Parts: sequence; C-alpha cells; structure tokens
Amino acid sequence: MTTTTPTSATPRADAPSRPRTRLTGSRRNRLDRRSTPLTIAMLAALAYFLVPLLWLVVSSTKSTQDLINTFGLWFSHAPQLLGNIHDTLTQDNGVFVQWLLNTVMYAGVSAVGAAFLAAAAGYGFAKYRFRGHGAAFGLVVGTIMVPATALAIPTYLLFAQVHLVDTPWAVILPSLINPFGLYLMRIYTQDAVPDSLIEAARIDGAGEARIFFTIALRLLGPGLVTVLLFTLVSTWNNYFLPLIMLNNPRLYPVTVGLSSWAAQAQNGGAGSSSTMLPLVVTGSLLSIIPLVVAFLLLQRYWQSGLATGAVKQ
Repeated sequence: MTTTTPTSATPRADAPSRPRTRLTGSRRNRLDRRSTPLTIAMLAALAYFLVPLLWLVVSSTKSTQDLINTFGLWFSHAPQLLGNIHDTLTQDNGVFVQWLLNTVMYAGVSAVGAAFLAAAAGYGFAKYRFRGHGAAFGLVVGTIMVPATALAIPTYLLFAQVHLVDTPWAVILPSLINPFGLYLMRIYTQDAVPDSLIEAARIDGAGEARIFFTIALRLLGPGLVTVLLFTLVSTWNNYFLPLIMLNNPRLYPVTVGLSSWAAQAQNGGAGSSSTMLPLVVTGSLLSIIPLVVAFLLLQRYWQSGLATGAVKQ
C-alpha cells in the first residue's frame, strides 16, 4: 500500500500574473494638473463661507469706533467681547434672550412637526396607490417652485380671519408645511423601507398605523433628521413671515428683533448708533451658535443602511 503526501501548490508558469499599476511621472503630473483647479475651487468656496463668519467673530469684539476705524478681519487693540455679550443680553430688560427663546420655540416645534408630517405623507405616497396618486404628488412637487414670499400676504389674510395674527401659531403653522421635505421623504422611503418587511408585518397581524410608527419611522431616521435640519434652518432664518405676522416685540424671533435694533442704529442718531451697532453684530454671532450646536449633535444620525438584515432571505 502506498501513501501519497500532498504537495504544496506551485503557481503555473503559464498563469497570468496580476498587473501592478504604478503611476508614472507623467501620469502623476497630469493628475496633479487636473486636481489643481478643483483645489482652487474648493478653497474659494471655503473662503466664501468662512470669511463672513470670521468677520462676525472679529467684529463682535469691537466697539463702534473700532468697527469703523480698524481692519474688518483683525482684532482691535482692546477686545471687548464679554462686554458686548453682556450689553446684548441686558439691553431693553433682556429682550434679546426673549427673542432667542422665541426663535428656539418657533424653529423647534416647526422642525419636529414638519419632519413628522413629511415622513407620514412621503410614506403614504411611496407605499400606497390611490386614485389621483400621480396628480397629487405632481401638485406637491409643483408647489416647491412657488416662493414663500409670494404666499406670505395670502397667509396673513387667512390667519387674520381666524384671529391668529400676532400669536406664535402665525409663525409655526405655515412652517409645518414643507413640500421639499415631503418629496425627499418619498424618495427616501422607497429604498429605506422594503416592501417585504411591510408584508411580513402585515402577515404577523400588525395594522398600518403600527407598521408606520414602530417600523417605518425607525428606518426613516436619517431622512427625518435631514428634513428636521432643513426646516430648523429655514424657520430660524425666516424674516419676512414673522415680520408681517407679529406686532408685539416680545414675540419677535431673533431675525426681526435684530432688524429692529439695526433700524435704531441707523435712524436713531449718533448716540444710538454708537450704542446699538455692536449689539447687532454680537447678537448676530450669538444667534448662530444654537444652529451650530444642532448640526454637531444631529450629524451622527446621518447614516443609512438601517434596514440591512431586517428580512431573512
């Protein structure tokens, strides 16, 4: 009886070897030349967004005289950021704090409500078919092209009829409608919520409402955060709608309140200008800090693939 011992496999001489790709000097130079315009464009875009922010930070440390007489992108000899912040927060019995709280309420309630409504409507358009489905969705997409300023006056007239003018609801209710958010959630729902998962839940006896609240909403997390952030920024920066809806200064958001301070600085004479101008600049800096914090806290939710493995094959 003879035994054979396994031998180590040796590569065949005629087997094709895997080509090794190496960048030659000329090819590397061509790639560098192609990337140079892209790098310049990226740096230009970065400067476009960061230079105004740098100016705002630097100007918040200056007095009125320094704002006029010193270079805008460099600090003065006597920075007074803490003094400007104190004056901004205590001006007119702390009305800026009230404006900031109003803005947080308007933007927060509007963002959460708009995200939920967009998710519900987007889920309905993506997973159900009904008479007039295409026409209804086309109408929603068409409303994206209508500018919000064109709807401000009709909205004011409607709210005046139901006595909601000069109330917080006059700012919150119009902000709950987000056609672009609905369109985004409809597109996102088509891939994020598998039809097989819905059918499996129906077979297990789950109702449509339970499927949406317990399954679909969890899978739509990244899309919800996206719509929430878009609505948050849009409502936070909204100026024209609260300007025509609100008459009570205690109900103003930050945008309208700072605009009133800027008007005082321009029309109130030399003494008022020297007092109000640094407050407008410092208030503008303070008003963007909550938005930066919101993006830093919510950016980790911008992820996909939550439905992977949800259905067994």
